[in-house]
Amino acid sequence: MGPLSLTPSAGISQLQGDQNFVKAFGETASIINPADAEKISALRPGGGSLPLAGNSFEQTLGEMIREVNGRQADAAGKVQGLLAGEGVPLHQAVIAMEEASISFQLMVEMRNKLLEGYQELMRMQV
Repeated sequence: MGPLSLTPSAGISQLQGDQNFVKAFGETASIINPADAEKISALRPGGGSLPLAGNSFEQTLGEMIREVNGRQADAAGKVQGLLAGEGVPLHQAVIAMEEASISFQLMVEMRNKLLEGYQELMRMQV
């Protein structure tokens, strides 16, 4: 690998672990009974129920992971195009690499915060 090589598989093992976490977290979140959710929402000030979201938590995180993976693949394609002399401008390749890097860092930090919150919930005494 050269100094400008970027492979889309660089973060694949990390992404697969994240997808497993998302799936497990989504399954845990789906355990909540809708009747219990109504009881909980009745405790809110002003009563009433919360509007249901269009996408599940698992779907939203899955979309985010796919978007990050797409950015990494796009950056890798631009770098390969640059190295192969296909007329890809240097600045476009660098911008794509930075976008992919920043989006991956954001995803990792979000995963860390979610995992931290999940672990805190598991430590709570009932």
